Amino acid sequence: MSTNKIISQLDAEQMQKELPEFSPGDTVVVQVKVKEGARERLQAFEGVVIGKRNRGLNSAFTVRKISHGVGVERTFQTYSPLVDSISVKRRGDVRQAKLYYLRELSGKAARIKEKLAN
Repeated sequence: MSTNKIISQLDAEQMQKELPEFSPGDTVVVQVKVKEGARERLQAFEGVVIGKRNRGLNSAFTVRKISHGVGVERTFQTYSPLVDSISVKRRGDVRQAKLYYLRELSGKAARIKEKLAN
């Protein structure tokens, strides 16, 4: 077997995680495994997806939230073992793939219109 075939087979095995369909503009809750000493717990990170990078096993997405008036962005590897689950809370109606302009907006201006179900 060629090297490329072996690598793609290993990637396919690691990408078995069942994930919901989400896109930039959606509000998601990401359950992240956090290790504190000997015990492990789940920590929720809720925010708006401002960017998504689809590269097979190397896929990633960035979530932005406002915490105590300060913008917090966190980038997650989609197929990381530290990401326990992803759930979509709300679908956003946006026209761009990368919502980096939200970094400059604050308050009501940073809201995203909700996508209505068809």
